[in-house]
Amino acid sequence: MRVLFTTWAWPSHLYALVPLAWACRSAGHEVLVVSQPELLPLIERTGLPGAAVGKDVDGVGMVRGYVLPSEDDPTGDQRAPRGGKGPRALRMFTAHADSMVDSVAETARTWGADVVVSEPTALAGPLAAAAAGVPAVRLLYGVDLMARARALLPDALAPLAERVGVDPEGYDPFGDFTIDPCPPGLQVPAAEHPRVPMGYVPFNGPGTPPDPPLPPPRSGHRRVVVTWGHTMARLDPALFLAGHAARALAALPGTELVLAVTAAQRPLLGRLPDGDDVRVVFDAPLHTLLGSADLVVAHGGAGTVLTSLRAGLPLLLVPQLPDHAGHAARVLAAGAGEVLTRDEASAERLRKEAAGLLDRQAGAGRREAARTLRDGMLEQPAPAAVVGELERRVAACAA
Repeated sequence: MRVLFTTWAWPSHLYALVPLAWACRSAGHEVLVVSQPELLPLIERTGLPGAAVGKDVDGVGMVRGYVLPSEDDPTGDQRAPRGGKGPRALRMFTAHADSMVDSVAETARTWGADVVVSEPTALAGPLAAAAAGVPAVRLLYGVDLMARARALLPDALAPLAERVGVDPEGYDPFGDFTIDPCPPGLQVPAAEHPRVPMGYVPFNGPGTPPDPPLPPPRSGHRRVVVTWGHTMARLDPALFLAGHAARALAALPGTELVLAVTAAQRPLLGRLPDGDDVRVVFDAPLHTLLGSADLVVAHGGAGTVLTSLRAGLPLLLVPQLPDHAGHAARVLAAGAGEVLTRDEASAERLRKEAAGLLDRQAGAGRREAARTLRDGMLEQPAPAAVVGELERRVAACAA
């Protein structure tokens, strides 16, 4: 079987495809990952075969316009952009599809793909599959926030469908079925669409664990991991609140902090408290830092949320983008953490919420909810098992 994976050029969306793509390769199938030229070097660093398709689009510029509005910035920096949300994001996704769809469809045909697997915002994927006459599969990277846009997709994609020879009324923009890594209790209620559960396996980017490894927390201490992903620093340094959060939480008695950042993000942290209770770790995959943690404080990105929950850890989230807010809302609804807006995330409020989550009694319910979500993840089939289901469904579509 030849499995074509596709995403637009956003690292975290690529990372969500990697575990299943490697599972397909390990099962003996041929795999090709395609995206815009900007992403090709990162595809190559995953060890998967890749190819560039279409042309680059200013994704950072578009995402920058979707930052949630704020009346106040706890960093005191008013340079943070303000912008809208909602259906405007669909215009960004269709712009990426417009830049890729012809090349993805041509690749699917000439390479002889048997199935096209795409993350949910890579709308060129199902169009290319329909143009090539093969099944299309959505592989979610987190909460299915596109479910609410399903009714809008046929009209939005109609010009692209016609361009690649697809009847706009004759295909499903959600593909033949959806592979879902979210555990029960986290996913949004969605319209009826065939779903295959898959246990979440963290892939937080190429990298190595810290060397030397993190020692266990000192007796009587709690460990908090602070991370702000990759997106916010790319948009504007004023939105990268990891240093602000670390300075706030360092004042909590008996608390050790681990900041998980890239080397390029170090200057954005500002001055950090002195002492052994604050450690900065560069370029280590997040899941390698969570084994001894008690809490994760973060921005609300899908990969960070699922990786933290996979470790059974509660979260304190400060979302600043609509999709981060969507994931944070599901964490809150599941009882597995707390959420602050950027305006609410003062040093005092961050300390208060973190102290509550770390408290043995007050935080017990949040910790138990996080462990329940972890157990739900562990009960779902591993990517290796999902490959067999993918084989069966693709064969059924071809019959």
